[in-house]
Amino acid sequence: MQKSDFRGVLPAITTKMTADQEVDFAAVKADVAFQIDAGVDGIIVCGSLGEASSLERVEKIAIAKAAIETAAGRVPVLLTIAEDSTRNGAALAAEAERIGCEGLMVLPAMRYLADDREVVAHYRTIAAASGLPMIVYNNPIAYGIDISTEMLLEMADEPKFAAIKESTGDTRRINETIAALGDRYQLLTGVDDLALESLILGCTGWIAGLVVAFPKETVAIYRLVQAGRINEALEIYRWFLPLLHMDIGPKFVQNIKLVEHLVRGTSPVTRAPRLPLVGEELAHVTTVTEAGLRTRPDLGKYGL
Repeated sequence: MQKSDFRGVLPAITTKMTADQEVDFAAVKADVAFQIDAGVDGIIVCGSLGEASSLERVEKIAIAKAAIETAAGRVPVLLTIAEDSTRNGAALAAEAERIGCEGLMVLPAMRYLADDREVVAHYRTIAAASGLPMIVYNNPIAYGIDISTEMLLEMADEPKFAAIKESTGDTRRINETIAALGDRYQLLTGVDDLALESLILGCTGWIAGLVVAFPKETVAIYRLVQAGRINEALEIYRWFLPLLHMDIGPKFVQNIKLVEHLVRGTSPVTRAPRLPLVGEELAHVTTVTEAGLRTRPDLGKYGL
């Protein structure tokens, strides 16, 4: 199996909900179409931003099918594997391949804080369950498990481990990983407000959050960096930063869904236990979003 190419902007889309917290599949399809029309390079469903922790297995498969149907081969659709057990993760990986997903984004098993040996075994078991290439999602801040450079070296013999979603929040890890492993893995930045720095340091893709509200701006930053037009990318990025900060913290799903709602008119509904923002939190997200819309850059000046 050849190492898959996960370059570009890959939105980790939100899961659109109806007022009674059911998945709105028509809205999911509309969202996928919106992102593809804006020029993104792939779609990731049922990630942390997609409320994986509150979705049932059958819902995850149905969401992936809806995304695949809408994408119609224009860009790859990846399903996130974020299950409580390795057994369930492997079964979901096999099902994802059967329905036509083109890749997986895989987290360590949830809830239990596994040691290094257990984490590597978890990933190898899921890799064995399907032929799909995998993005290894490393987010020790949120999930308490750090997939170290040493672990990545140990896992390097499995070609299905194609890429790393680098969400440690420490850009030094990018240099350390490249120094230890060269180009064995594609590195994908997973922290919105470190994205430009990470792309400059060598990440070849951006698994993005605020892209769901501002896909053209996100794609513009990525393409300008790839073209070596760093100062122009920085102009857009500095405008974007107050919004990109919404991707950080325990209420990032509510934050980003509210931004989407204010920008695009989509549903801000999240599934409980997440509740709508109120008070100062609501006011902050609203104020920052309205300011961003007032000062939104003209992308035409960049020839994109």
